[in-house]
Amino acid sequence: MSSRTSSIEFTFTHEVTVRAVVDGLASGGWSLKEPLGLSYVVNDDDLYDWQSTSLDCADEVLMLLDAPENRGFHVGVCIYHRKAETGGQLLFFPGRTLCSFYPTINRRSLPEAPAFTDLSWYLQALVTPFLPIGLHSYETCDIGF
Repeated sequence: MSSRTSSIEFTFTHEVTVRAVVDGLASGGWSLKEPLGLSYVVNDDDLYDWQSTSLDCADEVLMLLDAPENRGFHVGVCIYHRKAETGGQLLFFPGRTLCSFYPTINRRSLPEAPAFTDLSWYLQALVTPFLPIGLHSYETCDIGF
């Protein structure tokens, strides 16, 4: 059985905050509420130890991810589109002008080629909310192993 890794890398014209990105995504139907609750990571030890908490802690989590002391680390949140029943990990790089999306929750596949990720669906759902916050470019990748 083969596996697949898919991602979309987004580049912004200026430094963004996790909160600004999450707020922008809300206009497109995305939420921090995913099947496990609210999942996030501050990669301050190179272990990518994802944590889960309840949605009522969202403000505290966003403050933690955007804290000045965490600007030099990768940080991330899971996002979920309730209507489409899909989502994934949104990982922010140090400097916060680059973030990557990995469709890890109920990955959408192409109807005619189910082994491949429907990256066009994710692009349509993510690009429009990112435009007002300074989206500059994106790059996609879908690799089978």
